Amino acid sequence: MRVELAWGYVRRWYLKRFFPGYVARMHALRQGHDAGYPHEILDPRDLKFYQHRPGYYWLPQDDPFQWRDRLPWARVGLAELILLGGGLALLTLLSAALLSWVLAILPAAGAVLVLWFFRNPSRQIPSGEGLVLAPADGRIVAIRSLPHDPFVGGPAIEIDIFLSVFNVHLNRAPVDARVVGLTYRPGKFMNALRPAAARENEQIVIRMEEANPPYRGFIVRQIAGAIARRIVCQVGPGQMLARGQVLGMIKLGSRTQIVLPTSRGLALQVQVGQRVMAGTSILARYTELAEPSGLRPAPA
Repeated sequence: MRVELAWGYVRRWYLKRFFPGYVARMHALRQGHDAGYPHEILDPRDLKFYQHRPGYYWLPQDDPFQWRDRLPWARVGLAELILLGGGLALLTLLSAALLSWVLAILPAAGAVLVLWFFRNPSRQIPSGEGLVLAPADGRIVAIRSLPHDPFVGGPAIEIDIFLSVFNVHLNRAPVDARVVGLTYRPGKFMNALRPAAARENEQIVIRMEEANPPYRGFIVRQIAGAIARRIVCQVGPGQMLARGQVLGMIKLGSRTQIVLPTSRGLALQVQVGQRVMAGTSILARYTELAEPSGLRPAPA
């Protein structure tokens, strides 16, 4: 992260010095307002670590780097791919050329693992009313009934998904929804398999409500693990999300938790021990309309 931020200062300097036309064009296309960023925002790359702030943004058609979303790797992981994957690939070549191909196996395996970890496979998002999709790839390690959740406003179901280093680590929206708010909570970095990790580890809580009646409230928690030390949240308050849209990423082994309201017509489709895929696996289905939670979308 420090390397990326340092490179950002260099990149902004040469853009302003050698490409003033580009800077002026991106300034004209920029939407929103200054949300108190620690540096200048010249183009969408400068928002990488601050997308959760409801400030500046560019429309998709005005983002010259939109093509990165179509790559088979996570856009927020490209720096790691270049620095870690590229560094290991270079070490592989040097080891094979100067030492022995046997010694080159270890860095080559590391490069492959980096490529594998940051993969972003395409997903076919299921259609249908009342579906709640998995927000993460991994194995379901707990399903709990909560007598009352303050945000949901009543009884709820809490589902924990453990992500190993071999899972895709991009998180996705479980329903069509509007982001109501975010809460960052610092904490420990215990093994994400431990139940206490959900309570004590560093995490970001994403509160959202359905885009359509009955406006049920949902919570997705991105929880760090013993190895995972970086939680990337790509959404901000007020943002509208499509079911299956990427929310962010937890880098290396971690845990993702979803809280959904218990209401009439809720039918769980999964059980503990089952493996799920973000944006593809159906966690639950609402077969009847629930009573409104009292939350309503903010006026346009």
